[in-house]
Amino acid sequence: MKKNLIIMLAAALPLCISCTKNKLQVNPTDTSGSNNKTFSSPVGDVVGKITVGYQGWFSAAGDGSPVNAWGHDNLEMWPDTREYATTYSGTPFSQGGVAQPGYTGNLGNGQPAKMFSSYDQSTVNTHFQWMQQYGIDCAALQRFANEITPGSSIKAQRDGMATKVKTAAQTYSRKFYIMYDVSGWGNLAVLKTDWTNTIAGSLNLLTSSAYAKQNGKPVVCIYGLGYASHPSSVTDALDLINWFKAQGCYVIGSVPGQWRTGTGDSKSGFTDAYKAFNMISAWAVGRAVDASYAPWVTGDRDFCNANGMDYQPCAYPGTAFYNTNGSSSPKNQFPRNHGDFLWAQFATFKNAGVPSAYIAMFDELNEATSIFKVAEDASMIPAGKYFLTLDADGTHVSSDFYLRLVNDGGKMLKGQIAYTTTEPTPFNGVIFYESNNYAGGMGQPLQVGNYTLSQLAAKGVPNDWASSVKVPPGRTVILYSDDNFSGTSWTITSDKSSLSSLSPSANDIISSVKVQ
Repeated sequence: MKKNLIIMLAAALPLCISCTKNKLQVNPTDTSGSNNKTFSSPVGDVVGKITVGYQGWFSAAGDGSPVNAWGHDNLEMWPDTREYATTYSGTPFSQGGVAQPGYTGNLGNGQPAKMFSSYDQSTVNTHFQWMQQYGIDCAALQRFANEITPGSSIKAQRDGMATKVKTAAQTYSRKFYIMYDVSGWGNLAVLKTDWTNTIAGSLNLLTSSAYAKQNGKPVVCIYGLGYASHPSSVTDALDLINWFKAQGCYVIGSVPGQWRTGTGDSKSGFTDAYKAFNMISAWAVGRAVDASYAPWVTGDRDFCNANGMDYQPCAYPGTAFYNTNGSSSPKNQFPRNHGDFLWAQFATFKNAGVPSAYIAMFDELNEATSIFKVAEDASMIPAGKYFLTLDADGTHVSSDFYLRLVNDGGKMLKGQIAYTTTEPTPFNGVIFYESNNYAGGMGQPLQVGNYTLSQLAAKGVPNDWASSVKVPPGRTVILYSDDNFSGTSWTITSDKSSLSSLSPSANDIISSVKVQ
């Protein structure tokens, strides 16, 4: 699986991470993102869009899934489960490479420690609702070559996840496509059978309005071809790529980082296979953002342009694998630096004129690459246990910070906000939502200050609009029914999933706010 490649890639590349706000490694001679190149395809469901990798592989005992057991419980980060409709107690997990028994204790804040199951439709709906709220266009659903044997329970699990993702994507107007992971798997013919009999056949995914199409063709991605550790030959790889093309597909290659040179993590002599893809996305997890980073991106861009291919670079927020591997994988190995590390990648993409990005990953708690809502600090993880929290570098950020950061990064790539080498995303803030349970539209995070009706509107909070609100720890918020801090008032110090629950109801009548 992809997790096995992180340490190998990290060992092959420099470990110097220079990504504070003063030291982003981008081209200082171009501050506008004007290094635009002509790419092969127009904007579609993946070109010009933000795609996230979606594992969907967490299962729980009692979730009613075909596996019906705890799965992928080697967690490096702990999820923020406050918005999930269904959660489970008793998940086992590892600590420093040592497996622990099922945990039924509390979080540091005294609340019961709960885990979600990806197999619950409500969980997938929550995730795709977040994608909608935070400007994520498309999800690449991971599907593993060693888990699609007909008749197996794990294939039934993966098939069920594909159906749930289709439902959620349709509900929240997002796109999705299948991303096959062939790590270490030599029999590539199983992908052809699975695509024909299951993806296009029994699951009928390709007829969904939510299935991603580029240039009018259904999208499929293949991860793992060309890696030095992969058993397949260039002939095998070309046969598979061309087979998918013959099925009418737009084929993306998630390829080794050193694919162009055929060195390091890439086999030599694979150039013809790489050039057969419609789009290239070089796997980046474990790569340092140092002086070699921008030339790597522009080199990939130029190769793709010269060969009539689209280019979608891969970005990640940071990574670590300590709880699974123990001391052989340091804690917080590639630090997030409160978003500076990820933003440096976005800035480099924009500076190179790249219109698309693949974010690794949405829900990957195991390798600490997840951008969805996770524990902010020790109060939100199992008491007395180690998990990588978002305040690991000493700066407290909200659990949705990386979703908001990706939203801003996507806007910059799409030209909706100006190019900047300094991340524009506030670490924390009071966030109002249009609907109950933090759904619908959302306003910009409000920092400490007083906000009149017009000032709220400028922050994306129209008059008489808000139905729920998130309040960071330590903040006091005073809500007013009328402009200029008048009328009925309510004082709150914590999240409110429904402003109707206040007495009297504050739903859809907020006109001014003080944040203290």
